[in-house]
Amino acid sequence: MTALILNLSPTIELTDEQFFQLCQNNRDLRLERTAEGELIIMPPTGWESGNRNSRLTQRLANWTDADGTGLAFDSSTGFKLPNGANRSPDASWVSLEWLEALNPDPTRFLPMAPDFAVELRSASDSLKTVQQKMQEYMDNGVRLGWLIDPQNQRVEIYRLGQDIEVLESSTSLSGEDVLPGFVLDLAQILN
Repeated sequence: MTALILNLSPTIELTDEQFFQLCQNNRDLRLERTAEGELIIMPPTGWESGNRNSRLTQRLANWTDADGTGLAFDSSTGFKLPNGANRSPDASWVSLEWLEALNPDPTRFLPMAPDFAVELRSASDSLKTVQQKMQEYMDNGVRLGWLIDPQNQRVEIYRLGQDIEVLESSTSLSGEDVLPGFVLDLAQILN
């Protein structure tokens, strides 16, 4: 099942507060909003994608706990990007330095792009749509991004200010200088 996109403009324009309240009042729905104001309602994934995402988030959280320089987030966390979009990457990480500088309200969406974002393509996701989402993250300040595509056994690596690198049948990914020492074994994510 693919995401449902509602074009509310120009009839209805949700303020940031109204969108936040809509999300709070509908916690069973996974909602995002584009920079143009379109409301995206994403269906739950199948069990295979859910398991892959759980493993990915677990590994990032384990590394984060050991490293201590930032916080890891799952797909339920909302980010208010500089372009006005509200997005929820499948997994993400933000440095404590950024969090301490911003001192955001912990009960609200983070008013920033994460340092690191991952999208795990499910069988129903359009590759082009997920690629556009990854590019939006990069355009809004994400330093490192991974688009993991189990269907095609490939990973696209997005780095701030660089061309996209495509890896076919890779066995692991490095967090590079954004997540130094983090290595993701792809065996249980891609297979």
